[in-house]
Amino acid sequence: MTSNVGGIDRILRIAVGLVLIALAFTGTVGLWGYIGVVPLLTGLIGWCPPYAIFGWNTCKTKS
Repeated sequence: MTSNVGGIDRILRIAVGLVLIALAFTGTVGLWGYIGVVPLLTGLIGWCPPYAIFGWNTCKTKS
């Protein structure tokens, strides 16, 4: 499982995930806000299953 999520992509995923979870926890949005766990985890581990399926990669490659 090689990393396929790059720097800015990871930061955005983590931020969006944390915001969604916080909004769900405070009751601002419904239970669907806990879907923020998905972008949070993919941002933390640096690997996204749909990216792997479609062959996408936002990581910089080493020359």
